[in-house]
This record gives sequence, structure tokens and C-alpha cells, in this order.
Amino acid sequence: MFGKIKSLHLDTNSEKIEEFLTRGVENVYPNKDFVTQKLKSGDQLTFYYGIDPTAPSLHIGHSAPLLKLKSLQDLGHKIIVLIGDFTAMIGDPDKVSVRKQLTRAEVLTNCRKYKEQIGRIISFSGNNKAEFVFNSKWLSKMNFGDVLDLASKMTVDQMLKRDMFAKRVEENKPIYIHEFMYPLMQGYDSVVLGVDGEIGGNDQTFNMLAGRTLMKQFSNKEKIVIATKLLTDSFGNKMGKTEGNAVILDQNESDMFGAVMSWGDISIIPAFTLVTCVSLDKIENIKKRLEAGENPRDIKIELARTIVSIYHGEKAGEKAEKDFTNVFKKGGVPESIQEIKMKTGGLLIDVLLENNIVSSKTDFRRLVSDGAVSIVETDEKITTPNFKIEKTTTFRVGKKRFVKLVV
Repeated sequence: MFGKIKSLHLDTNSEKIEEFLTRGVENVYPNKDFVTQKLKSGDQLTFYYGIDPTAPSLHIGHSAPLLKLKSLQDLGHKIIVLIGDFTAMIGDPDKVSVRKQLTRAEVLTNCRKYKEQIGRIISFSGNNKAEFVFNSKWLSKMNFGDVLDLASKMTVDQMLKRDMFAKRVEENKPIYIHEFMYPLMQGYDSVVLGVDGEIGGNDQTFNMLAGRTLMKQFSNKEKIVIATKLLTDSFGNKMGKTEGNAVILDQNESDMFGAVMSWGDISIIPAFTLVTCVSLDKIENIKKRLEAGENPRDIKIELARTIVSIYHGEKAGEKAEKDFTNVFKKGGVPESIQEIKMKTGGLLIDVLLENNIVSSKTDFRRLVSDGAVSIVETDEKITTPNFKIEKTTTFRVGKKRFVKLVV
């Protein structure tokens, strides 16, 4: 479907290819030697990464596959970012229960910022620009005969080998027929795009391998699959939207910096490896510094600045670090804080809720109960959830949020 564009320069450097195939990589299919030879052949290959728009922003977990795409683009290969606007309306099955199906409008609203966010890592311009496509272009046009033909390419036994389906069978939980269609549709994307390979997190391995199966049957082609490791927290849980511990890419620089600083020390090296472009030599040096007893907080500050710089620029990274240092080390206030205009006599709880500074009234009451809401000018703690604003005041909400209410 997408023709190859002749690259002005195809890099077959062995060290770069080795790093691409090992840094942050969980598995390579069919095997590493096969892919190495393909990348050294001098032929331009086409790889893609698929994202279902199930939330209004991408998160830091998307960075690992995107940085792999960037490496391929830098080597001169063709890359495609596929937005699963059709598959998102079904939802990738999980181990617990059937996912909520999204409407077409919800899906399109969710992916509105994706291209701009992705464009901070890979290039959508120039001689080897990335493609940005939507799978509704072909999946929405399939008739029932097409669907039956696609369904005939895989067996129920193959589907039940997927861990999440197996777990539901074990726990006597229902599996709906449409959930079996999800891996088939994602796999069919590979067939339509006619790619050489796909990149994704290792939690997508089954779906990516479904594409390998379908490409062999439809095109007699050996599809490459690169499964990246997942960025996890101190408890081994994936940092993502479902788990609620993700760094969201549309966060402002201060919130993003603070979110990274909240990570456990165990995440420092994996994060440098998976979601930054810091060289492996420098990461090895960081390991040695940690082993020598350097304060992990200081190294985490480097990590936070690096991540913020990717999405907001170097100056924003430096500013976020300065604000963090000022607030947490010196007990001060950031140089720039959010200002909200309001009328006198309004309730603090209502203003914070309306501006998404607290997630709920229950959240605000908990913060007040914990002594975590205070007036900056006087260092007075707010003791009632019905506090009224009578004059312009700056508030500290929790550990890292500051807001100035201007009357």
C-alpha cells in the first residue's frame, strides 16, 4: 500500500544496528541474526508502530517504541506511525474483563494531539519523513465476507494461547467473540501496509506475532517484530494510563519534572535506557556513580531534566529543574505559577476542582485533612474544606502544586 521512498543515505553501521537490536529490547522475531542481516543489506526497510487512541494524550511508555522508530529513521529506513482509530473502538483485551468500547467521536478527540507529541521525537518532514496513517481507512471498508476470510486464518486454539485469554478461561470469566477479532485486525494492519517489520511494547507481542502469521499467509513474507521492554515502577507494574502512574506527555514542564522525581530509584537506569537518547557509555557511568554511593535524587534530577527537554526543550528542562530545586530543596515557590482570576467569596475547593488542580472534592478534603493545603504568604495551613477566598492569595496544594488566586 505504501511504496518505498529511496533514502538519500542508508546507514549500515554495525555498532548502531547492534544498539538498535539490544538497547531496551525484550525479543526479536524471527531472530536477531535475521534482522541484523536485513539491516546490513543496504535495502531500505519499512517499519511501523501502532497506537490505539484510548486516552487524550500519549504517555512516557510510548517513548520506547517511538525512540526505536527514530533510530530506524536516522539509519535511513522508512517508518510509519499507525493510529488505531478503528481498533480503539473495540479495545485491546485484558486479563480481567472486556474493555469499554469507545465511540468514533471519543477516538478522534483522543488522538488530536498525537502527531504533535510524536513529532517531538521523529520527523514528519524532509526526504525521509514518517507517514501518519489511520487503520479505519481499510478496516471500516471490510464487508462480512472479508471478515470471515480474515477469521479463517487463525484458530481458536491459537487465540487461547494469549495469556489474557488463558487467564480468563482459568478464572471462568467470559471472552467475547469481538475480542478475538482484535488481534486479527491489528495483524491485518501489517498486511495492508506491506511492511517489513513492526515495533511495540512486549505487552503487544501476541498481536504483533498475529501480524507475522497473517503476512506469511497473505504475502508469504517474513515479518520482523521488535518487542521493547516496558518501563515499570518499583512494584514491577507497567507505567501506563491503566495503572495511573504514567508521565503524561501533555503535562507542563514542572508537573512532568515532578512526576519523574516521584519514581523509585530502581527506575533510574531503565528509564535512561528506554525513554532517553543518553548514550550507553554515559548510562554505564551513571550506574557506577550510583554504585559508588552518589545520592540517587541528584541523578534522578538529571533524568527528569533530560525527559522534560525532549518534550518541552532544553530551556524548559533547565527551568523545571530550577523550580524543583527552589521548591523542594529551599522550600520556596516556583518562578512562574498558575494564576486564576475569580470573584471574592468563592470557595477554594470549587476553584481548584474547576481548574483540575484537585481530582475531586474527596481528594481536596483528604489534602486538607493531611495538612497539605496552605497559604504561601503566611505558611498557614487550611483546616476547613469550605475555605473562602477574600483576597488575592497564593496556595500550595500537596507537595508540588502552586496556584495564585487573583481576586
